[in-house]
Amino acid sequence: MYKKILTLSLFLLFAGYGCAAGSSDVDRTIQAQGQLIIQNQQKINDLQSDVDTLRGQLEETKHQLNQTIERQKMILQQMTNGTGFSSNPNDETQGDSSDSTSSTDAGASPSSSSGLSGWSTSGDDKADYNYVMQYINDDKQSDDVIIAFQNYLKAYPKTSYRANVNYWLGQLCYKKGKKDNASFYYATVVKDFPSSPKAADSLYKVGLILLDKGDKKNAKTVFQQVVNKYPKDKKTVELANKKIASL
Repeated sequence: MYKKILTLSLFLLFAGYGCAAGSSDVDRTIQAQGQLIIQNQQKINDLQSDVDTLRGQLEETKHQLNQTIERQKMILQQMTNGTGFSSNPNDETQGDSSDSTSSTDAGASPSSSSGLSGWSTSGDDKADYNYVMQYINDDKQSDDVIIAFQNYLKAYPKTSYRANVNYWLGQLCYKKGKKDNASFYYATVVKDFPSSPKAADSLYKVGLILLDKGDKKNAKTVFQQVVNKYPKDKKTVELANKKIASL
């Protein structure tokens, strides 16, 4: 009888211990799974935040691109319609006379200084313009020249060299194959500085870009405007007439 009671007691003791041990394992498993779920949820939240950030950046880029496209469409429409260009010579500043339409006007070769990398404006628009122009024919620094002239326009919004700077930005962008950017700068010269010595060549270059894109109709219209608006620029008019004849 005593042995039966002892055996039963030991059985109940070990059974209780086994249940307690089993319960502890289950708790640890549940706790580990809970932590894993929390970690996964945090990762999901982080990924969602990254997606939202990228979506915002994409929308901003899309908005800027649409603005650029609309601005170029407006300028092109003004050109093809023959409207929107001022005919008042007073609208043009006097800085253009110091620079002709060929790239050889840069004159001196690049100086022996460190170049344009990291260059900033000094407050003297004429000195800064002449300094940047030293590198206009240096293909290795064309990107730096573009950046320098873009900063120049921001620093000197009323400088008399605006027509020249926009023209050279057009030349540099065209040479690098960035024809949409080139078209914008050329069109700015034609629109804002119609009496500039750079205007005829700028308008002609707009026609070339249209022709490059296969838009022969509008290209021909632009070439005809070169002939009509700038008859005194015989060299550019001759080039425009040759293009008209070939279309």
